[in-house]
Amino acid sequence: MSDQQVDRSKRTWLIASTCAGVAGGAAVAVPFVSSFQPSERARAAGAAVEADVSGLKPGEMMTVEWRGKPVWIVHRTKEQLASLEQLDPLLADPDSQRNPAEITPMESTRNDWRSIKPEYLVVVGICSHLGCSPTARLSAGPQPSLPDNWAGGFFCPCHGSTFDMAGRVYKNKPAPDNLEVPPYTFLSDSTLLIGEANAA
Repeated sequence: MSDQQVDRSKRTWLIASTCAGVAGGAAVAVPFVSSFQPSERARAAGAAVEADVSGLKPGEMMTVEWRGKPVWIVHRTKEQLASLEQLDPLLADPDSQRNPAEITPMESTRNDWRSIKPEYLVVVGICSHLGCSPTARLSAGPQPSLPDNWAGGFFCPCHGSTFDMAGRVYKNKPAPDNLEVPPYTFLSDSTLLIGEANAA
């Protein structure tokens, strides 16, 4: 065998082993690098969601999911809005001054209604006590486990916390804070975008 043939066989062997090494390294690196990329599920969980409220009548509520949490949208009646100011003495934090950056992060919702538009309440339906999901008790009047002068709102059956029609917690209840207002904006008169404070 000539020296030239030996050099060719060495070169062929070097090329083959180098290619195998590169392919093997790529096979190991791909799952490692891809682990730094957010999964489809993670991207979907953090994405803003649209909600069409065109069919939501006064006194009705709908639920959408955002980041794995229930977000309640309530079309409040004129009577429900009128009752809010009268309830201030009964509430633990009527002006939402406690934890405003977390509970009511948008300046546009730090008002008497805790909403951008008075008629539409948008809150995360998770109790600030232990993370239970309260039930909607939107109708006013006596009801089981509620006072006779109930003005409408939400009741957490786990430990008895109650919230008014603005998601504000009543005094002397286990829940320390009002219901959270998520970032949202109106894309139109009947479409909300939940998860972004300003439309693009």
